[in-house]
Amino acid sequence: MALIRNIQDSQMNPINMDGVQGASMAVMIGREDTAPHFAMRSLSVEPGGHTPKHQHDYEHEVFVVSGSASVLLEGKQHKINAGDCVYVPANELHQFTVSQDAGEPFRFLCIVPVEQNCGGQVPGS
Repeated sequence: MALIRNIQDSQMNPINMDGVQGASMAVMIGREDTAPHFAMRSLSVEPGGHTPKHQHDYEHEVFVVSGSASVLLEGKQHKINAGDCVYVPANELHQFTVSQDAGEPFRFLCIVPVEQNCGGQVPGS
């Protein structure tokens, strides 16, 4: 079954978990759409907000739609902006942080597998 969905029409839901501030997410395409291998998520982080500092056993790819942030990768902060792509390897500690004085939310798409390498469903897929 083919699927076309617009990022602007997707319902963003707050991410309620330890280590998160001002972040929300929508699953653009995922398990509920019968995607067998990968899910695409849309995330937004408000100025002054951040995702959790975490790692997991699967890789993911990120495309920055709008705004800017810093991403923790390989123990260093890297500035990223609209149009940038980021590869986060499996088991890499990472976090996205938006400056308090950012003029707009940081919006990005994140592609993840629907199944973890060690088995079980990937959260938010």
